Amino acid sequence: MNKFTLSLTLISLFVLQACTSSNHPTETSRLGKPSTQAAMEALIDQPGTISVETVAAANWSVPLSGLVNLDSPAARQAQLKDKDEAIQIFTYVIKHPQFGYFLIDTGISAQLLEDPAKFGFNWMLRKGMQLEKMQVKTSTSTILAKLPQKVSGVFLTHLHLDHISGLPDIPTSVPVFTGAGESKETYWLNMVVRPATDHLLANRAPLQEWAFDRIDSATTNRPVIDIFGDGSVFAIAVPGHTKGSTAYLVRSTQGPVLIVGDTSHTLWGWEHGVEPGDYTRDHASNLSSLQALKGLVARHPTIAVRLGHQH
Repeated sequence: MNKFTLSLTLISLFVLQACTSSNHPTETSRLGKPSTQAAMEALIDQPGTISVETVAAANWSVPLSGLVNLDSPAARQAQLKDKDEAIQIFTYVIKHPQFGYFLIDTGISAQLLEDPAKFGFNWMLRKGMQLEKMQVKTSTSTILAKLPQKVSGVFLTHLHLDHISGLPDIPTSVPVFTGAGESKETYWLNMVVRPATDHLLANRAPLQEWAFDRIDSATTNRPVIDIFGDGSVFAIAVPGHTKGSTAYLVRSTQGPVLIVGDTSHTLWGWEHGVEPGDYTRDHASNLSSLQALKGLVARHPTIAVRLGHQH
């Protein structure tokens, strides 16, 4: 290999590694205020004021090796083998008595599945996602049409396409909230994914990033945001699956609900404390976040857990 070819190769590798999840602008959210895990836990078991509706937006199937770390000791002991695993895509409709309706994750737009290329999903991306195996159950447009008023915001667990594919049905004036640094995470695969991500975010205001404090690696406590300032809904930093992965604790009228996002995709992964597989960037951080959430539920067993793709 001559010097020119070597230099070109190194430049190409640098460009691939430096590709961020999105080019969409970001700014620090003005909604929410930093709180503490202790303050959140002091309120968890008290009756709440928020209504929560869990909506199964679509059926899907993807490789188990992406959903569960098959190299983990528990997966090896269980002799799990790679196969297509049946999962679902969820969105959550929450109603705050003062601030109105919000979505946690976006569900699926039927118009996107009808013509994915129109929304930036190229052939390679459609095949990689097994998009042909995704079947809409309840589209985001159907969900929004049933609400008595316009949705006021979207809280994302993370920026992966299966969690933002309802955006075509959501007015561009609706603010979208993410974990800190979520859109700036670098990975070579973003070269394939980012065009679709940016297409779905086009013409929207900057992503609103939760102003989490830094994670203290010496403790199991997680940075927390009190979203409405009244202790009704909390955002919890759970990096690992992605840099800005966020879980949400909702003090609902039916009891506390923990929406973990893809910190754990599957029932088996949650029950056995095994983090996701190929779909996760940082396995050690993901496992730490999973253990933190499982510890939270162990201390407050009335919490209803909503996993990323299986209930």
